[in-house]
Amino acid sequence: MKGSPRVSYDAVVIGSGPNGLAAAITLAQAGWRVLVVEAKATPGGGTRTQELTLPGFRHDICSAIHPLGIASPFFRTLPLANYGLEWIVSPVSLAHPLDDGTAVAVTTSLEATATEFGVDSRAWRLLFEPLTTHWQEMLDDLLAPLHFPRHPVLYTGYALPMLAPVTLLANMLFRSERARAVLAGMAGHSVLPLERPPTAAFGLLLTLLAQTVGWPVARGGSQAIADALVCYAQSLGVDLVCGWEVADIAELPSARAYLFDTAPKGLLRIAGDRLPARRRRQLERFRHNPGVFKIDWALDGPIPWTAETCHRAATVHIGGTLDEIAAAERAVWRGEHPAQPFVLLAQQSLFDPTRAPVGKQVAWAYCHTPNGSTVDMTDAIERQVERFAPGFRDLIVARATRHAAAMEAYNPNYVGGDINGGVQDLFQHFTRPSLSLTPYRMSMRGVYLCSSSTPPGGGVHGMCGYYAAQTVLTDWRCR
Repeated sequence: MKGSPRVSYDAVVIGSGPNGLAAAITLAQAGWRVLVVEAKATPGGGTRTQELTLPGFRHDICSAIHPLGIASPFFRTLPLANYGLEWIVSPVSLAHPLDDGTAVAVTTSLEATATEFGVDSRAWRLLFEPLTTHWQEMLDDLLAPLHFPRHPVLYTGYALPMLAPVTLLANMLFRSERARAVLAGMAGHSVLPLERPPTAAFGLLLTLLAQTVGWPVARGGSQAIADALVCYAQSLGVDLVCGWEVADIAELPSARAYLFDTAPKGLLRIAGDRLPARRRRQLERFRHNPGVFKIDWALDGPIPWTAETCHRAATVHIGGTLDEIAAAERAVWRGEHPAQPFVLLAQQSLFDPTRAPVGKQVAWAYCHTPNGSTVDMTDAIERQVERFAPGFRDLIVARATRHAAAMEAYNPNYVGGDINGGVQDLFQHFTRPSLSLTPYRMSMRGVYLCSSSTPPGGGVHGMCGYYAAQTVLTDWRCR
């Protein structure tokens, strides 16, 4: 994994998450000599996999399910399958259990999904049919910095729904609790109160992906994504050095450009003296989301869901109704720890047998908590799972937990446990990390930000790194 650094490079990338590696690849494809520097012993950022509980049980440390990875406009251009990346899509993209013992199945068939909603089948179909038909065009516009839409008719037709709070959109369009609950769970990934705009955009985007490409896992663990990106980058001549925690930009080899796959806080720590005073003040005001409390379980068998549908899904949203999910997310923003949190759960080993010993299983889950929280949410999360899978706790062989503060201790980019790179409300979504027509350029002295704290934000898609690298290339072509 280690390279032999030259005395100088065209570009140095600090951080080897998907965005840092995407930036390195984009620059190397343009003929630049690139060095990637990683503080940890292995590359990956949010795409790492380790035996956190017991030998043979492989757990994804942060990201686990990758609809944006398989759909990424940039990743789709790369030969990652040639470097070992294999996507596994479960028969049901997303299952959402309810207290009546059933669960909604969202699948890659719009027709099959729509039938799940009874009286709302037609409304669901009308909402998502244009999106699923033109999903690549819509994704090209959504996963980009602020710009005039490349597909203006499609994009503007959905502008108002996407700018709405998901509670408003769901209650306006749907009469059944099933449809409202599913859309609320999708929007819960925004880490925003569901009464705020643009939570509907998150709900629509993730539901769109669930009904087109699916919500896959990477065979062998999320580490396989990072490993494939690294191998391809190295085939282009990129050097990688792991185990180097950069304290000051002066430590690094000379280069034309330095790209930081870090939170603004990390950039300020390492290179703050190279930034204009105004930009430093802007970055110091950058707002972060609530954190997460995460659990990894080693299990003696599959989770005993009441609803059969949940056994066919790699991802399960646990939170009940729209009102329940909204109440939980609202409480977190008030600084509270909800007794019934909204839980996002993945059961990768049901579909990827490399994750656990024969006859055993792994599962992964988290809920949102106040930023920097040290509260143990184990009991609250497991009670929510038991609500829809009685007997679940009897299967737990071992568990590993991390509260929000521990998430930041593990990865300083998760400031206060914020795994999404900062708040993405209406204001900060368009001003990540600050108000600028070139949001990736931090100064005229060759310093750039390429992390999820830049557009288009969180998720394993590499687009932040790709667009940051394009900014670098444009800057140097204009000199």
